[in-house]
Order: sequence, then structure tokens, then C-alpha cells
Amino acid sequence: MTLKKFATVDDLVAFAAQEIVAQVAHALAAHGRVNLALSGGSTPAPLYRRLAALALPWAQTHVYWADERCVPPDDDGSNYKLARETLLDHVPIPPENVHRVRGELSPEAAAQDYVKQLRESAEHGRAFPRLTAAILGMGSDGHTASLFPGSPVDITEPAAAVTADYDGRPAKRVTLTPAVLNESELVLFLVTGASKAGALTAVLEGPHLPQKWPAQRIQANHGRVLWLADQAAASQLTIND
Repeated sequence: MTLKKFATVDDLVAFAAQEIVAQVAHALAAHGRVNLALSGGSTPAPLYRRLAALALPWAQTHVYWADERCVPPDDDGSNYKLARETLLDHVPIPPENVHRVRGELSPEAAAQDYVKQLRESAEHGRAFPRLTAAILGMGSDGHTASLFPGSPVDITEPAAAVTADYDGRPAKRVTLTPAVLNESELVLFLVTGASKAGALTAVLEGPHLPQKWPAQRIQANHGRVLWLADQAAASQLTIND
């Protein structure tokens, strides 16, 4: 695990983009293919706009979602819609390389469909793709993707349907599980804002309590985990970057 602190969100986003570009180049050279997992939220949006302006190998890139709400793809709460408007509509990625969670289905059906998509688009012999980079956030309760406090820790399927109530907004969701996320070559946590300071300190400096702080479940088995935090989110940390 590596922690980097930034004075501004713009600085954080610029660094994240550089890391993704480098990891993409490595994956393309090593495997001839790139697998990206995207998330929703306010912090990834400027990162997606920055990536859209770069000459990345989109024809060889497959895009997945770390999690999705069970809403139609044109709903304002859709993580797919956010990524489409800020990134995918602006780059020459083949439509068949975009593997969205079909949030218009029931949660269980959407999860089953996503597991099928993961399997069918994976490299030969794998149950799911090995992610080149997974872009994740973290909530003030320590959740990441749609892995929330109290959710089962023994999920073995690549994706699962969950029901969560965050910030008073109950929602049915589909999430990638640690089985997939922990196989990533690079995990980028983007954490901004003072409301995340307590959770960030607990996750990085507190005891290992993954049932309470689900972000602690993400421990890359063979890759890197980078925590990128702005000044406000990092304000309670005692460790230095």
C-alpha cells in the first residue's frame, strides 16, 4: 500500500491519470489488452475527462464497472451514464468492449448477467478479466464499490447483488467483489473531502476490521494499491506519504 497526499483535487487527478497511463502502457506491452474498472462519484468525473483527452489504446481497452445502481442506463444515478458522458462518448472505444452492468434488470438478474459478461470477456481460461486498473472511491462509512459495512466477507462470485443505504439513499446495487478487485494490477483509491477523514484514518491506521471498514478488504494479491487523498481527507492521518 502506498499513500500520496495532494494539496488540491486537480493535483490528485493529474497524478491518477499519469499512473493509469503508465499501467495501461505496461498492460498493452505485456498482454496486448487493457481492462479498466470505473466507479461513480464526483472525484472520478474530472479524471475521466482528463483520460478522454489522452491518446490511450481504446481499441484494445475493455471497460467494466466496480459497481452500479440498479437503475436504467440513462438515469442520473447511473455510474455508466457518468462514464459515458465524461469519457466513453469522447473516445473511439468499440461498443463491444464496454461491459456495463444492466441496471435496468432486477439486482439478481443484473448480477448474474454481469458474471456472465465477466466470464465471456475474460482472457482464456479465466473466470473474470484481470483488471489493469481499478478506480475506486471510499465513502465516509469506509465502503468501497458497493461493499458496505456488515456485508458478507466470504463472497466468492465475481459480482454480487446488494442492498445498501448510504447517506439516506437506499438503493439496490451490483458490485464487483474482492475476488476480482484483489487481482488488479493497480488499484487507485481516490479519496477527497473532510467527510472522509475519519474513515480514511481508520482504514489505513486502525486495526484490521474489514467487516466494519470494507475498504480494508482490498489488498491487491499481485499488484499495487495506491491511496490518493487530498488535504482535507488526509487531515487526520499521522503517516506520511
